[in-house]
Amino acid sequence: MHSDGTITIRVNGEHRRIRDGLTLADLAAELGLEPTKVAVERNLEVVPRSTLGVVKVEDGDELEIVHFVGGGDHAAPVTDDTWTVAGKTFRSRLIVGTGKYKDFEQNAAALEASGAEIVTVAVRRVNVSDPKAPMLTDYIDPRRITYLPNTAGCFTAEEAIRTLRLAREAGGWDLVKLEVLGEARTLYPDMVETLRATEVLAKEGFKPMVYCVDDPIAAKRLEDAGAVAIMPLGAPIGSGLGIQNRVTIRLIVEGAKVPVIVDAGVGTASDAAIAMELGCDGVLMNTAIAEAKDPMLMAAAMKAAVEGGRLSYRAGRMGIRRYADPSSPLAGLI
Repeated sequence: MHSDGTITIRVNGEHRRIRDGLTLADLAAELGLEPTKVAVERNLEVVPRSTLGVVKVEDGDELEIVHFVGGGDHAAPVTDDTWTVAGKTFRSRLIVGTGKYKDFEQNAAALEASGAEIVTVAVRRVNVSDPKAPMLTDYIDPRRITYLPNTAGCFTAEEAIRTLRLAREAGGWDLVKLEVLGEARTLYPDMVETLRATEVLAKEGFKPMVYCVDDPIAAKRLEDAGAVAIMPLGAPIGSGLGIQNRVTIRLIVEGAKVPVIVDAGVGTASDAAIAMELGCDGVLMNTAIAEAKDPMLMAAAMKAAVEGGRLSYRAGRMGIRRYADPSSPLAGLI
């Protein structure tokens, strides 16, 4: 003990002079620590927390005082977000199709499980031989769910334009999905015809969301022609191959001033999450849900994947490193 009534100890590797007669609890308090939230080792022996108030610190003691620290950085809470296309705002970023289901009831149930607010609908001739046959609108209310008429099966600009003119007359829709296919085997879009149809439809007051190849140059031309959303394919329609070229999808997202929605090729929930993590505004799918063994369960999985992928994108992923980097801080290591 020193002449001034102090003693010398070592705390977490540092020399300190403290008043003689302090208990370990007193020392913790002087250091600004809550004794109930720390653990103390004295001369290589752990001191039970229940005795910190009675065990006195002695000259020459070596103490380690530890507590728990987080293994990661704190982040601000993430709030809900919405997206807007052609002046209409939606919460769900999942768009689903209405084909390939065994019946309208299954279709409606899968839609409910998906949480989607937009469904694509094909424009087809009325069955004049049975005008009282059930219709999609009997099961999915267009006053509650946004119908997106599409031009599936059209192979020329003229066919697509004619189809959408009829759709607008039938339901008053101007927000539409345009796709003009090149040939039946791959169902790849014919970009020359697609661009031509986009220009005509935009001039006629339509708001076309346009299915296209995953080409950032073609996407920009469509946007300049009046497309209100760009819908690049992830893989061929109905293939379930997942997103084949993440680089070009990302380039389209970076260059677009309108929403970008991956359309076609999604096979499972991880594909949908990847699309969202690339920064896309949404994902459109049909076969992945309709042909699942349990469409309702898959619809719920896709809903969760889209939401999770969007949160991941907004959070901002960590940087990629070549070597390990410890998650727990090295400072304060015992």
